[in-house]
Amino acid sequence: MSLSSVFDVAGLGMSAQTVRLNTVASNLANADAVAPSEAEVYRARHPVFRATQVGASGRIGEGQEAFGVMVDRIIESEAPANRRYQPDHTLADEQGYVFYSNVNSVEEMADMISASRAFQMNVEMMNTSKSMMQRLLTLGQ
Repeated sequence: MSLSSVFDVAGLGMSAQTVRLNTVASNLANADAVAPSEAEVYRARHPVFRATQVGASGRIGEGQEAFGVMVDRIIESEAPANRRYQPDHTLADEQGYVFYSNVNSVEEMADMISASRAFQMNVEMMNTSKSMMQRLLTLGQ
């Protein structure tokens, strides 16, 4: 793996963590969403990552220079929606129940911290590589 491919790997990681942070933000924004049925309620979304090859040219899938990570797809949580008895609510069904999203705010906050730290680590890796390349250039002087 060449030193320049480190930037490609870190860039892919930063891009994937940005998607992860955006899904967490979307989940937290919809944590208190209400619907009249379980089928209509907002469900938490989570990105699924996959390893990908980054070639010497910096293009994905070319060569076997290095591996990075990218978002393969975003899936919805299969956890059941929270059902609450609120007969006075405008969205209550015939039995008086409303459905709240299945977003767990505590888990989402932990996921946000993890994604933020992973993003920061990729930035640090890029800064360290940049510093190493600069020092390498000064050796020739």
